[in-house]
Amino acid sequence: MKKILFTLIILFSSLVYSQNIIEKNIESYELNTTRKIQIYIPDSYQQDTLRSYPLAVILDGNLLFDTYVGNARLFSKSDKAPEQIIVGINQDNPTQRQIDCSYEASNNLPTSDGDNFYRFIRGELLDYMELNYRVSPFKTIVGNKLTGNFLNYFLIEDTPGFNAFICINPDFAPEIAGYLSAKGQKIKEETFYYLATGDYDSKKKQTEITYVSDFLSQVQNKKFNYKFQYFENITTTTSLGQSIPQALSFIFDIYSAVSEGEFAKKLKDLTPVEAIAYLETKYVEIDYLFGSDLKIREKDIYAIESIVIEKENGDYLKDFGKMLNKLYEESPLGNYYLGMYYEKKNKLKKALRYYKDGYMKVPNDHESAVGYYRNVERVLEKMDAKGFDTEEFMDANEFDTEEDSEEDTESGEDSNSEEENTEEESSDE
Repeated sequence: MKKILFTLIILFSSLVYSQNIIEKNIESYELNTTRKIQIYIPDSYQQDTLRSYPLAVILDGNLLFDTYVGNARLFSKSDKAPEQIIVGINQDNPTQRQIDCSYEASNNLPTSDGDNFYRFIRGELLDYMELNYRVSPFKTIVGNKLTGNFLNYFLIEDTPGFNAFICINPDFAPEIAGYLSAKGQKIKEETFYYLATGDYDSKKKQTEITYVSDFLSQVQNKKFNYKFQYFENITTTTSLGQSIPQALSFIFDIYSAVSEGEFAKKLKDLTPVEAIAYLETKYVEIDYLFGSDLKIREKDIYAIESIVIEKENGDYLKDFGKMLNKLYEESPLGNYYLGMYYEKKNKLKKALRYYKDGYMKVPNDHESAVGYYRNVERVLEKMDAKGFDTEEFMDANEFDTEEDSEEDTESGEDSNSEEENTEEESSDE
């Protein structure tokens, strides 16, 4: 029954994204033959014609392609990873697979046949994908068992061809640990290496993989990000389905919105200016790594809200609000924080103006409309208590810079000179 259910799930998943998959035979000069590949194109590719996408190359594509595509779609739909272009290399011929991934016993480096397959991927396949599709510089390669060892040759070369390596149950060459460890120390670009095995592998193989893992875990290089995972009480087959999502979570961790763990570890003790800078840097790095020009997510704005409001008397609310108004012109958030800033400074006319502007951006039937209007009501009550004629301030045209400066001063609001207020008001607009 479980096998039938699993088969149905796979069939349904395949039907969902099969229309996004292109099958091709590539004529290879390096291999002197044709190779069958599958290419998955993300849902948004045709609509977002300026966007570039990370590329994933799947060795053993006949075995791993569908699993990787299904997980990649899930992660992108959940906003845990960017959408990816995915190409799978069919290697269902066991003899040919052995030839593709063969290495010399003397130095553990590819044989001439292995080198041909290496150059097919490094040159022909990657060139083909870059010429025909909008791929970003970030590239991932995935392999299992024999191909799990072969993918390491793309890491130990002078200029690694990939940024992320997913190495599942690899049949490591005996001396590969030394090659990997030496290269890990020299990596200059952000690189991710995920390695998995489990109790389903033979004791001998587990020992070999653990030996390599010990070398990699000792690499002292902040650019080399390493994760080892040991599975228990599962099978070799199910390890593929569990390794890939774990690897995606590890590789694309920075892409995700700020989690509770990330906040507790990296944000909670920061000053407001440091917290704002952290978010800006996070999204610059996302753009740099993955070619994903994301705006700062609203949930990440809320993540640092308490820091900006509660620390240093809320003095950075103004900068926070301005930043958000630039990022989200149609959102009321920036106006809300600017209104809060001026309300804290007892500059009620300016607070009212920004709260009103924010309220006007909220649809009347939206659940947050009442909350935004309460800000307006609260400030009007404060102004009424101070003796303002609040009726005149319900007209947006009344908010003139010079009048604000004069009346703030006359009403005893905490305001600066007229010249400074004028400059401030101009920049806010």
